Amino acid sequence: MGMKEIPVEQAWKRKYPEQVALATTVSKSGKSNVIALGWAMPTSFEPPMAAISVGKSRYSHQLLVEVPEFVLCFPSVHQKDAMVFCGTHSGRDHDKFAETGLQAVPARRVRPPVIDGSVAAFECRVTASLETGDHTIFAGEILSAYVNDEPVPRIYNFGEIFKGIA
Repeated sequence: MGMKEIPVEQAWKRKYPEQVALATTVSKSGKSNVIALGWAMPTSFEPPMAAISVGKSRYSHQLLVEVPEFVLCFPSVHQKDAMVFCGTHSGRDHDKFAETGLQAVPARRVRPPVIDGSVAAFECRVTASLETGDHTIFAGEILSAYVNDEPVPRIYNFGEIFKGIA
């Protein structure tokens, strides 16, 4: 057994499968947006917290700076096409809820909506952020959590393919 040094980009390809997530954000004027994310994680049990990493050039990054709240949603296999659309189109130019058919449900404690049909969703208020090169990690205290009434499988990224795993 041994290890060989390779370019970083090639080594990252070995991390799959990985979870995918959607996060909702909102502008000051109240327009909702959805971003597809590969980088989301729990960060604390007490208080309950989650973090997302968002590219600085993304529209959602701008919205998170303006309104420091998000809803972290883990999409179900039924939302695969919408998740791919949200990851390949900018909210600057598209109304992702209208164009994907994702259903926005008003959140109880933050302004961005919950995505109905998600496997699980977490309303978060940003409490800290950390600039990390071309991304910012936004850490949020979880104020409310939801789960789907049905046992639906989540979506995972297998590198080039998205699959559902129960």
